[in-house]
Amino acid sequence: MKIANCKSVAVLGAGSWGTALAIRLALNGHPTRLWGRDPGRVQEMAAERYNRRYLPDTQFPERLTPEADLTRALKDVAAILVAVPSHGYRELLECLASQIPTRLPVFWASKGLESGSRKFLHQVTEEVLGNERPTGVVSGPTFAGEVARGLPTAVTVAGCSMEAAQLLASYLHSHTFRTYTSTDVVGVELGGASKNVLAIAAGVADGLGYGANTRAALITRGLAEMMRLGAAVGGSPETFMGLAGMGDLVLTCTDNQSRNRRLGLALGQGLMLESALAEIGQAVEGVKSAPEMLHLARDHAVEMPITEQVCRLVEGDTNPQQAVEALLSREPKTEGG
Repeated sequence: MKIANCKSVAVLGAGSWGTALAIRLALNGHPTRLWGRDPGRVQEMAAERYNRRYLPDTQFPERLTPEADLTRALKDVAAILVAVPSHGYRELLECLASQIPTRLPVFWASKGLESGSRKFLHQVTEEVLGNERPTGVVSGPTFAGEVARGLPTAVTVAGCSMEAAQLLASYLHSHTFRTYTSTDVVGVELGGASKNVLAIAAGVADGLGYGANTRAALITRGLAEMMRLGAAVGGSPETFMGLAGMGDLVLTCTDNQSRNRRLGLALGQGLMLESALAEIGQAVEGVKSAPEMLHLARDHAVEMPITEQVCRLVEGDTNPQQAVEALLSREPKTEGG
């Protein structure tokens, strides 16, 4: 499909999600450069026209160009979309700071909080790149493989202004990739970060052999945790009941395409954390997000018992059975609490 006024885009991060978004942008008619940290792997992608490691069944469109050199990837682009894991986000932006114009739009599809600082990625973006450019985030119930194959998907695009949100939406929107716009950047970011932590909990419960009742309870009470913290940091309730909140939470907690859910399954079945991570072989954002989410909640005096147990589990302070027992032994309370 071709779009009028197509403009070049640099997608930074050649994992599954970055590659899927680059494929969508290229199919929308935008000349798209896909940059990755590993030059050898980028060269393989350029030669084979596939990302064999992450999306082996989806051929690259003609307008997608893998690029190992960051400077060349950024040359004359109209926008940047960052899709690296959250723990590498600041480092990459620091590399961009001296190379890109002051007002060049920078967007991100990364999910999580910055490790060690508990900062949202929009805060990191402003610190490193200033606040004079259009910025925004895309998030929602998405598995990269399905996006790459063109299966119908809907996401939330939130910008520092509605104009910024609409700009990013205009790049991504197509007949199979529907975009809804918002200015609730913090709510969208929080939904994307917290759902990964809660998906680990859902996976643990299933790994222990608990049933659908338990999974539904964890999703529902996890959403309550998300909304409590969201209210404390200024997010909108509508965001958490939408695609970037409940939608992404349900998807990630219930389908084994989710790396966070698969990690929880492995832990519930008795595998040690490092072995489970090695078996998955990709970034599992919930592991790094769990302690940051818990610290953020404590900063705002918000109770998040499921997140707390996931944090204790990934830090080795409890085991799956003890974590469940801790949740079940809590005092009864009203559902709104």
